[in-house]
Amino acid sequence: MTETGRAYAKINISLDIISKMDNGYHSLKTIMQTVSLCDEITIECIPGETGDGSLSRSETRQRTVPCLTVPLCSTVRIVDSGCYFLPKDDRNIAAKAAKIFLEHTGISGYDLKISVKKNIPVCAGLGGGSADGACVLRMLDKMFKTNLERDTLIKLGSAIGSDVPFCIFGGTMLAEGRGEILTDIAPMPMCHIVICKPSFSFSTPELFKRVNCRKIQIRPDTDEIIAALSNNDLQSVAQRVYNVFEDFVPRGASEIEDIKSVLLDNGALGSVMTGSGPTVFGIFEDRASADKAYADLKKEYSDTYLAQPVEN
Repeated sequence: MTETGRAYAKINISLDIISKMDNGYHSLKTIMQTVSLCDEITIECIPGETGDGSLSRSETRQRTVPCLTVPLCSTVRIVDSGCYFLPKDDRNIAAKAAKIFLEHTGISGYDLKISVKKNIPVCAGLGGGSADGACVLRMLDKMFKTNLERDTLIKLGSAIGSDVPFCIFGGTMLAEGRGEILTDIAPMPMCHIVICKPSFSFSTPELFKRVNCRKIQIRPDTDEIIAALSNNDLQSVAQRVYNVFEDFVPRGASEIEDIKSVLLDNGALGSVMTGSGPTVFGIFEDRASADKAYADLKKEYSDTYLAQPVEN
């Protein structure tokens, strides 16, 4: 059997870093939104020579999130990553997701071939890899009719990456902790979103090392954004977009402000960096203004996209 699915990028409407936890990770509070920019995932699942393709229901109920090094009776191959420098082995998040799913469910005896058509730029703060892993989990759950519960999907996703739990469900959500505490909130009003990634990238771990929570002076008004979403007030949402990571970006990243200026000069209601950057997005109420901003940025930045919110 063969299935194709879409792995939607995410943007952070707001992003606050609350504290550094004892395990070394940071506790976040962020409003996340899926957008129409997406990768395309194709999974070909065929019976292999390593088992009978069986699923032990008793094992499924008893299993916990596994270690990725556990040997499996099924094989997983990334046959096309769509990007020459992305790995095709277990370092690829799509492959990790497939192996975690198979180990958790006890499914064996299949060869999985995963093809990823990359449209989301990598190392961009758009959650491209996380979206791919989340899409694989959703697709396999559907293909094998395992009907995994929400909490189970969140646990499996958390074992793959911090943004994966949100990307599994998508839409508009408040994410807290490492991203595993998810709360549904009112959807983003209809709008046009121009997304632009400059030519450089940031290392997320290195950027986190620069963060000093005690030195964060301005934080996003998360509660007011949630209230504005409840009132379907796009302008109030856009005016409050904020990302504390912008206070810690390395010197020499002036293009971030340059891109924001182009977006705002063309009528964006608000503009901010997403995730750990360096991608910037602007929120537009009318398509003509968004088209103009897109055209102006596309002349200089090839990774410029026009998108819309996507609900779950």
